[in-house]
Amino acid sequence: MLKGMVQRLVSFHTSPGTCYVPNKQIFLPSKMWSSKIENYHTENKKTVENLYGLCVNIKKIRQLKGWALRKEVGYVEETSLILKEMGASEITIANIFESCPEAFLQNPSEVNIQRRLWLSVCPSDEQLVKIIEKFPDSFFCYKSTAHQRANISYFQQLGISNKIICRLLTGSPQIFCNSVAGNKLIIDAVEENYLCLGGKNTNFKTWLMKLLSQDPFILLKSPVSMKENLMFLQRLGFSDENVLKLLSRLKGFVFDLSLEEMENCILFLKSTFECTEGELREIIIKCPGLLCFSVEVLEDRIKCLLAEGVTVGQITDCPGVLELTTQIVQFRIQKIRLLGHNLKGKDLQIINGTKKDFEVNYGKLCVHKERPLFNPVSPLPVEE
Repeated sequence: MLKGMVQRLVSFHTSPGTCYVPNKQIFLPSKMWSSKIENYHTENKKTVENLYGLCVNIKKIRQLKGWALRKEVGYVEETSLILKEMGASEITIANIFESCPEAFLQNPSEVNIQRRLWLSVCPSDEQLVKIIEKFPDSFFCYKSTAHQRANISYFQQLGISNKIICRLLTGSPQIFCNSVAGNKLIIDAVEENYLCLGGKNTNFKTWLMKLLSQDPFILLKSPVSMKENLMFLQRLGFSDENVLKLLSRLKGFVFDLSLEEMENCILFLKSTFECTEGELREIIIKCPGLLCFSVEVLEDRIKCLLAEGVTVGQITDCPGVLELTTQIVQFRIQKIRLLGHNLKGKDLQIINGTKKDFEVNYGKLCVHKERPLFNPVSPLPVEE
């Protein structure tokens, strides 16, 4: 029937006396049509109708997670009612269902349990709705109520603020699915390393809060690998104080690195910069982020700078430029060139830093170029 309708439409638009019958494989891929029709027939009609009633983009759900529409049971009305009670608008509810169809598959009782759980660290329903709209998966897709509740209580006992705990729930909900014993094992290992490096016991909770807010996935790391990475830095000649500084400045990402990656990075930097171990340590302290890049990335970025006329000495004086991609470096150098400047023999700090930092430096160059020359000693012409 569908094929006949298409044929009639095509023949209607052809010139008089001609009747073009489309090739089946081009115009009507039978398998594709049959699969789409079959999917539509197997969709939960009540779920689809309720979603239409909320002005939800059904097409978007079909493209991303069409399986959600084929579930036998859906709770569109019940979940939308709970969200409305929390203060969510219809637009907000539609956005949540579109980006996270799992939301209308959750039993309403489970949604209410999650709501009460999150409100133990979130100040209000209004704030929680904003969080759910931004991070719907974190709220609806991670169900481990017993572990979640126990971990929230554990983090509160550690002195971690509810604001940080709420941030952890949204950004890294999987750590709350771990057992408390597992998370405690990691935190105890972090505390032991912190104290061994000279950190003060009274400052640990504050330091831990900063660390978790910067890299919560540290709780998914192995205590053994953490210890090995710190020992590697100590073998390079870094003092305990400097290792602690590196750990803080790298935001815990030092635990993500493998020993092989760091060893290769150190060997490459030492041979490229032709520096002593002491000089290399100073470079790394200036820019700890160098340890996070592979040799291939660093080599590519150094070649880019050298091609622009920059010397190795300039790079060692301002190693932070190696944290910038080659595209960013080339763009910034080109903008400076258009003002009649170059980087030969100059401080690379002018192109270093964030986008905002560069805009400030670039603005100063623009002002300097536009400023009129004026000699305060020479007399001004005065008409008599």
